[in-house]
Amino acid sequence: MTTAQHSNFSLSDEELAAFHRNGYAGPFTLYEPDEIKKTWGRTRLELLDRSAAVYQDEAAVSGATNISNYDRHLDHGFLAEHITRPEIVHRVSSVLGPDALCWRTEFFPKYAGDEGTDWHQADTFANASGTPQIQWPGGSDFGGTITVWCAFTEASVDMGCLQFIPGTHRTMFYDETKRMHYDPSDNTSVEKDGVRRGFFGYDYRELQIDPDWKPDESKAVSMEMRAGQFIVFWSTLMHASHPHEGRTKDMRMGFASRYVPTSVEIYPGTTDIEEYGGRVSLERYGAVLVSGADEYGHNRLAECTTQDQPFRPASRAGA
Repeated sequence: MTTAQHSNFSLSDEELAAFHRNGYAGPFTLYEPDEIKKTWGRTRLELLDRSAAVYQDEAAVSGATNISNYDRHLDHGFLAEHITRPEIVHRVSSVLGPDALCWRTEFFPKYAGDEGTDWHQADTFANASGTPQIQWPGGSDFGGTITVWCAFTEASVDMGCLQFIPGTHRTMFYDETKRMHYDPSDNTSVEKDGVRRGFFGYDYRELQIDPDWKPDESKAVSMEMRAGQFIVFWSTLMHASHPHEGRTKDMRMGFASRYVPTSVEIYPGTTDIEEYGGRVSLERYGAVLVSGADEYGHNRLAECTTQDQPFRPASRAGA
């Protein structure tokens, strides 16, 4: 075992209290900058091979939709190891409890000149699909997911780092039961209060509960990270990102892994993901048990196999 596997990376009492107060914790260091530069450079090329990717639908393979970058941890060894790293899992379990699943991963690239990502929150993740993608048990104190956003490259303000408004994770300012209108030609770069912001072909303001409300950006904090660092936050926390100002041609790349307790139902009652102008089948999908045990059996789990084929979906419970 490595030193990391022998260590306990759980949030301290002080860190946990601050997390519940602010909605986020970190940044924490997972990789050294030179280490992740080499690893990501190799991984980026390897991911061009989609032959083992779980989503083989035409829209996903073509890259025409944001769904194309979902869940590559299910077919790539480095990403499979990344989501189970104790530096991440221990901190996630500090919040969610000992039994936890990783239910989605996705990449967030930002190229020179790209607009910022608009302010948003996600509870059931029905915001783009119109269908809840996660469902907590009735009576739960929480909703949403724990997102672990890792900087695979430098993430500075000029390059489009994340922004948070601390303490906003306990109040939803958006109604995810509304359906946003998808139009990538119109909604990808809209100037809002002097800042170019978009949301992958949607205008997130369409979900506002109060159409006249605006986020209080005077309270926003910028989460600059060195390559190899990560931040842990509730998806219900108001978050956004700065534009990439183009002062460097380097891409900013974030890799987000999302975690829920095993009591949460994932993609309840649906066999497809439909959003961002595309649709993919969940036939080959499986969530990954990263900590503890699954005593609920709500969800199809992916079983670890080999380095070349990291995960294989198991049968859904009861199927």
